[in-house]
Amino acid sequence: MRFRAKIVDVGCLNHFTRTINTIAKLTKTCTLRLTADKLYFILSDKVANGGVGMWCELSQGNFFDEFQMEGVAAEHNEIYLELTPENLSRALKTAQNAKAVKVKLTNKHCPCLTVAVELPSLSSSSRIVTHDIPVGVIPRKLWNDFKEPVVPDFQVSIYLPVLKTMKSIVERMKNLSNSIVIEANLNGDMNLKIETELVSVTTHFKDLGNPPWASENGSQSSTQDLESMAEVRIDIKKLLQFLAGQQANPTKALCNIVSKRIVHFILLHEDVSLQYFIPALA
Repeated sequence: MRFRAKIVDVGCLNHFTRTINTIAKLTKTCTLRLTADKLYFILSDKVANGGVGMWCELSQGNFFDEFQMEGVAAEHNEIYLELTPENLSRALKTAQNAKAVKVKLTNKHCPCLTVAVELPSLSSSSRIVTHDIPVGVIPRKLWNDFKEPVVPDFQVSIYLPVLKTMKSIVERMKNLSNSIVIEANLNGDMNLKIETELVSVTTHFKDLGNPPWASENGSQSSTQDLESMAEVRIDIKKLLQFLAGQQANPTKALCNIVSKRIVHFILLHEDVSLQYFIPALA
């Protein structure tokens, strides 16, 4: 089982750092799955038990100048590691002006991801800062726990408003209620609502647009009223944590709503896709 990779391009390094910073804001621990051509950051808290889920996918060829890995076996050419993303985020903070960053799976008293940052130097010799990040190796028998989440049939799929706008609205609503209702329809309308005994507040978004597959989804009959709202009530802190974690405005941001069950967010940013699942409150 071996893994080593290297980033030289500054743009790729900054993009990778932003992605790791986002993941660090979304979860304290996650699973890093390494394959020959992709990296996955996975959080599989059981959504059925009220936990959030995350699936972030990166194509290694779009980030790394060198990438070599050998999995646990020839027929299972993958590696699964348990990781604290905040530790990786801290290591990459030292790499802002780096000439190169190398990441390697090592064994130093315990399995580690060793991040070696080569910094510019006035002399001919390089300065190298090394970070050893402890990781746990997840055995093959547990890999099935980290499959890509199955998206249940949704009633509505809709593009999201600008995430910064959405975040500032939800931040203000958080002071009034612990839960928030997200509702949307196939006519590009979306509402954020809070209702308490004392106050009812709704923010309306119009003309957001629906993805082309929204009307083709098998769960939707062609007779579904475009105006009818699918809604889900979720924990407002979980929504805010998701919105606060975004380091850059994505190229595409949308959500799928399964009424009274789950809201499934999808963010696409260049060569990174991030899925985030927040279950409905009982």
